[in-house]
Amino acid sequence: MLDFAGITKFEVRSHEAPDDLRTPPKTRVEIVKLPGVTIGRFSAEPGWRWSECIGPIAGTAGCQVAHVGHVVSGSVVIRMDDGSQKTIGPGDSYTIPPGHEAWVEGNEQFVCIEVLNSA
Repeated sequence: MLDFAGITKFEVRSHEAPDDLRTPPKTRVEIVKLPGVTIGRFSAEPGWRWSECIGPIAGTAGCQVAHVGHVVSGSVVIRMDDGSQKTIGPGDSYTIPPGHEAWVEGNEQFVCIEVLNSA
């Protein structure tokens, strides 16, 4: 659980100069560490699919990570292991529990900002 009461330092960071950069196929994740929280800007190109671009690296049949975030541009479809499915797009904020597949919908790059964990 995030505890924002522990944030005591005023700091501004840019994802243009991330602390960590991850670039699996058709993917770019720029990670910025701030006092008390880590934020990721995730970009996925048209044709991106979790099972093809991330799954081989993760070694699992579906994504087993929970997500909390906000969509900046593009759309992605999330299909849960139970078969339920939703499309999220620009302006949507979301929570996604572990156990899902995802893919970019359409021809526009998908960009979102996610709270990754406490720092």
